Parts: sequence; structure tokens; C-alpha cells
Amino acid sequence: MPSQQISVATTVPVATTVPVAPERAWALYTDPDAVTRWNFANDEWHCPSASIELRVGGTHTARMEAKDGSFGFDFEGTYTEIDAPRSLTLLLGDGRTSRTTFHQATDGTFVETTFDADADTPIEMQRDGWQAILNNYGKLVERVSES
Repeated sequence: MPSQQISVATTVPVATTVPVAPERAWALYTDPDAVTRWNFANDEWHCPSASIELRVGGTHTARMEAKDGSFGFDFEGTYTEIDAPRSLTLLLGDGRTSRTTFHQATDGTFVETTFDADADTPIEMQRDGWQAILNNYGKLVERVSES
């Protein structure tokens, strides 16, 4: 009898520290208007719309598009865990999981997202993209906290 190979998802972490309390970090992470201002990996992309139904079983949708219109997709998931302002978990449309946590730190809030890597894209490319998006989130939080 041939052996069966069991596929185990690789979990990838990305993180940033933002200079605000966890409640404010959470608010800027879960507000659809704020999400449209940080949810893209580089300046050639944007997030023209987002909708968040922040409850277990609620949906998260963020439209991600190249600014030149050459490509776009909806990043979609369903919330499976919400513990405001500490953590939230999304079951993504393709069956992978993404979990974001918010921990009080001496200089603000440590925000970490762990996600299941997809099997078709190099892990470093996925990590770099997710980290760039989280870095944009951090930049937005810094701008908002200074005003």
C-alpha cells in the first residue's frame, strides 16, 4: 500500500510595534476606512475598498488592486475568533488561517500576524508581502498618532 503524504501548513510570522495603546492599534487595524489606507504591499497597489463585519462568523473583505488596473483580487475571510483588543483570527477563502495579536509593549503595542503559507508561492515572497502590508499599517498608525 503506498504511503500517504500529509500536508502540514507552514505558519509564517510578521510583526511590527506601533506607538499607541492596544485599543487604538486594534481600532486602526479593524476599521474599514483605515484598512483602505494601509492594506497594500507597495506604492503600485492600493486597497480601494474594505468591509469588516467584526464578529465571529462575520466577514472581512479587502479589495486589492494594481493602480494601473492590470490585476486585482478580493482578500476575503471569515472571523473565527475575536478577543478585542487582543487577537483576531480569520479563516481565509482558500482554507488558510491568519491570526493577529496585539500585546502591550513598553513603547506601544507589538502587533504580530501569523499566517498559513500557500503552497504555490515561495515563503520569502509571501513573508515580504505580508510584512510590507503590516509596515504600511505601522506607518499609518504613526501618522495618526502624531496628529
